[in-house]
Amino acid sequence: MAGPLTTVPPVVVLLAVAVLIAVLPRRAGHALGIAASGAALAWAWVVPSGAFLRTTFLGFDAVLLNVDDFSRLMGVIFGIIGIAAVLYSYASEAESVQTAFAYSYVATSFGAVFAGDWLTLLFFWELMAVTSTLLVWHYRGAAIRAGFRYAIFHGIGGTLLMAAILQNYAIKGTFLFGSVPGGPETAGIVPGLPAALAAVGIGVNVGFIGLHAWLPDTYPRPHIAASVFLCVFTTKTGVYGMYRAFPDGHVAIAYMGGGMAVFGATFALFQNDMRRLLSYHIQSQVGYMIAGVGIGSALSQAGAFAHVFNHILYKGLLFMTAGVVVYRTGEENLKKLGGLARQMPITAGAFTVAALSIAGFPGFNGFVSKGIVIAASHYDFPHGPVYVGGLTTLEWLLYIGGVGTFMSFIKFGYYAFFHGEYDGDVADANRGQAVAMVGVAALCVAYGLFDGALFALLPFDVTSEAVVSHAYTTYTVEHIVEGLVLAVAGLVGFAITKKPLSKLGRVPDIDRLTNPAVFYGTRGLVVGLTELYAAADRAAVAGAGTVVSSVTNPDTVYDRVVGGESSNPLRAGIGLSILVLAVFVTVVLLFLA
Repeated sequence: MAGPLTTVPPVVVLLAVAVLIAVLPRRAGHALGIAASGAALAWAWVVPSGAFLRTTFLGFDAVLLNVDDFSRLMGVIFGIIGIAAVLYSYASEAESVQTAFAYSYVATSFGAVFAGDWLTLLFFWELMAVTSTLLVWHYRGAAIRAGFRYAIFHGIGGTLLMAAILQNYAIKGTFLFGSVPGGPETAGIVPGLPAALAAVGIGVNVGFIGLHAWLPDTYPRPHIAASVFLCVFTTKTGVYGMYRAFPDGHVAIAYMGGGMAVFGATFALFQNDMRRLLSYHIQSQVGYMIAGVGIGSALSQAGAFAHVFNHILYKGLLFMTAGVVVYRTGEENLKKLGGLARQMPITAGAFTVAALSIAGFPGFNGFVSKGIVIAASHYDFPHGPVYVGGLTTLEWLLYIGGVGTFMSFIKFGYYAFFHGEYDGDVADANRGQAVAMVGVAALCVAYGLFDGALFALLPFDVTSEAVVSHAYTTYTVEHIVEGLVLAVAGLVGFAITKKPLSKLGRVPDIDRLTNPAVFYGTRGLVVGLTELYAAADRAAVAGAGTVVSSVTNPDTVYDRVVGGESSNPLRAGIGLSILVLAVFVTVVLLFLA
C-alpha cells in the first residue's frame, strides 16, 4: 500500500539531511537536523499502520518501508531523541562533520526499524555499524583504537546475522517478514542453527554477556555529544531485531536478559569513569528488554518496547548530564568531582530525574516499563524453580538488577553532585544544553505520571485482559511498595559497600582477555600468512630456477646425478632448450588440470 507518506522511505530524506549538515554553515546545518528530526517524528506518528513500500532488489522481493505498531514506536522515540541530541550537539560545540556522521547513524537506524524484510534490515544494520564507527573515529585519539575494536565486534555480529538470514531464506524461500503481505506463514528465524546464529549476531548489538566488551570500551571515548547518539540507536535497534527474529520468545534469551540486568549493574557499580558506568548500565537496562522479548508474551513484549522507549529518554539524558560535567570540568572520574549540585543546579536536577527514572522509582517513566516486564516474568514465565515468595528465577534476576541500579546511581550522584566540594568555579549547562536536558527530563516525568500516554504507543494493550494474560495497572499499592523497597535496598546496599568500593581499583572485565587476544591473534594470523606466502614464493622461485638450469645445462645435472664429469657432454642449443621447457610446462599444466 503506497501513499503520499510512503512514496519515499524516511531514511532517504534523513541521509540527504546528513549530507547537508556537513556542508551548510554550522547553525543552519544543526537547525536543519532538528527540523528534520521533528518531521520524522510527525511522520512516524501519522503514517497509517499497514503501509508498506515494496520493490525488488537483485531479483528478490524487498520491502523498503513497513509500518506496524513496533516500527512506529521506534520511529517516534528516534525522532524525539534526534531533536534533543542535535540541539545538544550544537550547544556542546560539536563539529558539523561529526553531527553529520551522527545524523547518518540516525538515518540508517530509521532504515533498519522500518524495513519489511531481512535483506533490507541487514543492509541498514551494516550501514549503522559503518556510520557509528565513523562517528567514534572522528574524535581521533583514544577513540581510534576503540573504534577499530567496535568495528571488529559489529563486523563479526553482522556476518553471523547474515549467515542466519541466508539459511532462513534457503528454508523459507523469502526474505520477507511474516507480518508483511505475501510473507512466509511463520514469523521469525527458523529454529536450529539459523536461530542460534541470529541470536549471537544480534547479541553483539544488544550486549550479551561475553559479547558486550565493545560497549564500555567505546562509548566513553568520543566527543560528549557523540556518546548521546551512540547510547540510543545500536542497542535498541538490536532489541527490535531480536523481536523480529524471535517473535514468540525463547527461554535462553529470557535468561540472558536477566543475567545482563545483574551483570551490567554489578560492573557499573565498580566504575569511577562516569560514561563507562553509564555504558554498563546500557547493558543492564537492555537486559530487561531482552528478557521481555525472550518471555514472548503480549505483556512482556509490550513491556520490552515500553522500556526501549523510556530507556532512550533517560539514558540519553544521563549521557547529556555527564557530558555537561565533562564539558565544564574536563573530568571524567567521579573521584575528582564533588559537590557540583551547588554550582550546576540544572544539570544536577536533570541527573536526579534521569537517575530516578532508570532506577524505576515511582512517579518516573522507568517505574512504568520495568513494572510491566517484571509482571510478565511473574505471570508468563513459569520456567525453572520458584523461590521464596513465589518469585520465578527470572523475576529474582530482574529485582537484583534493580537494586544494583539504585546503588550505582546513588554512587554517581553522591560523588559527582552531593558529596564534598569541587575545587574551582564551574558554570552550569549553557542555554542549548539546558533546553535539551530539561525537555527530555520533562518527558521522563510525564510518561511516569501519565502512563496512559505511553500505553497508547505500545503494540499491545496492557490494560486489557482480552489482550494480555494479566491486565497491568501501574500505580497499585503493591507496585509502589515494591519500588520503594528496591530504593531502600539500594540505599542500604550503597551505605554498606561505599567504603570497600572507594578502595577498589579497576575491576577487569572480559576485554582484559579479548583485547590482547584479538590483537596478538590477528597479528599472528597476518604474520603466519605472510611467512607462508613467502615460503611458497621461495619454493616456487627455487623450483623454476632448477628447471631452467636443468634445461639449459643438462650436462651439469647429469654430472651431479651420476658423479664425476661426463665423457660425452650433453649440449643443447637454445631452440631445443625452449622446446624441452615448453613440453615440460605443458605436461605440468595437463597434470594439474
